[in-house]
Amino acid sequence: MFCLSEMEDTVRVPPDLLKLPLEVAIKKVLQKLLLNKVLSIGLCVTIYDIKSAEGGFVLPGDGPATYKVRFRIVVFRPFVGEVIAARFKESDSNGLRLTLGFFEDIYVPAPLIPRPNRCEPDPYNRSQMRWVWIFEEQEYIIDHSCQQINFRVENISYPPVPTEQAEDAKPFAPMVITGTIDDDGLGPVSWWEGCSERNNEDDDT
Repeated sequence: MFCLSEMEDTVRVPPDLLKLPLEVAIKKVLQKLLLNKVLSIGLCVTIYDIKSAEGGFVLPGDGPATYKVRFRIVVFRPFVGEVIAARFKESDSNGLRLTLGFFEDIYVPAPLIPRPNRCEPDPYNRSQMRWVWIFEEQEYIIDHSCQQINFRVENISYPPVPTEQAEDAKPFAPMVITGTIDDDGLGPVSWWEGCSERNNEDDDT
């Protein structure tokens, strides 16, 4: 899910950052350039460290100092078929939205929620819908009470950057993950805790 990748780039450090220690200044520039950006290797989560910085020359008539920098970044790069633990973010009639904290564009569409199910108004939040899985006459609710939700990655897409965006539009998502919870062991972990206990009892007998 995460990997450490080494990169090399030319970094221009503006004059107002030159009073800082060089590594700190370069990190600030790299964070602005790369943080939460999708690269060919995945989504940049953080700048891990600076391996080297050479140069520091200033072009005539120019303010920033230019460095040739080797650095490492932490990249979020899930793969199709991977099972990831997430938390509930929100839900509507289209399905669920999950979050990892640093990444929130994970969607479980309605067809990938276990059936039979139903979607109903959330009695604790009327502006939101909630999903209920019905199994052996028991109802299993999917909402904020679910501490952990395991999902399997079904698809990863990289939407093109919009040239124009309405003021009330949702923030642009450079990477979107589609997941499923329709399989054994997937969904809220609370669904399967009782099952594990019963299996252990059966093993003891």
